[in-house]
Amino acid sequence: MPITDWPAAERPREKLLARGPAALSDAELLAIFLRTGCRGRTAVDLARELLHEFGGLRPLLEAEQARFCRSPGLGKAKYALLQAVLEMSRRHLAETLQRGQPLRDPGESAAYLTALLRHRPYEVFGCLFLDNRHQVLSFNELFRGTINGASVHPREVVKEALAANAAAVILAHNHPSGVAEPSQADLALTRRLRDALALVDIRVLDHLIIGDGETVSLASRGLL
Repeated sequence: MPITDWPAAERPREKLLARGPAALSDAELLAIFLRTGCRGRTAVDLARELLHEFGGLRPLLEAEQARFCRSPGLGKAKYALLQAVLEMSRRHLAETLQRGQPLRDPGESAAYLTALLRHRPYEVFGCLFLDNRHQVLSFNELFRGTINGASVHPREVVKEALAANAAAVILAHNHPSGVAEPSQADLALTRRLRDALALVDIRVLDHLIIGDGETVSLASRGLL
């Protein structure tokens, strides 16, 4: 039965408009994105098959172009549309951390940095630079590494913080393994950076470690 013959309350688009996007399942949200199904299958049927094929919504959204386009109902146009939607989402989060805006909620920085770094297949280390009123100056991606780690040089972090005229920083890096638990090397690096930045009167407010669906704050664990 085509979706147009379903009761209005069960059609994904009408359901979203009436109850909000949070009321929809992953398959229903994906069906709205797909817009149409394939022969003999509604958009919802196709969405369910794709979620099963990819192993969930996130693997589908983060699939490489070639893998994405091989699946029925997808293709280059859908891939381009998806990338545009994901980038708009990241920019929407970034607007909460615009230059000159006070950092009102640590959760805002965590959400933005998670969206920015979680999907990277290699380790990335960066800093969110803040002024003395905790207004955002910039986020700088400073070091890139491999799937196993990135070499971080305290001297370069201090240099970038001074160039940004920062009074405080939030450190952040991802764990491509997906496990956000800090290693002993992470803790040692945090202490080195804290001590190096303290010499030029710059405070380290937090170090966020971003994994697969989890972000660990060293400040909240009392590890700074």
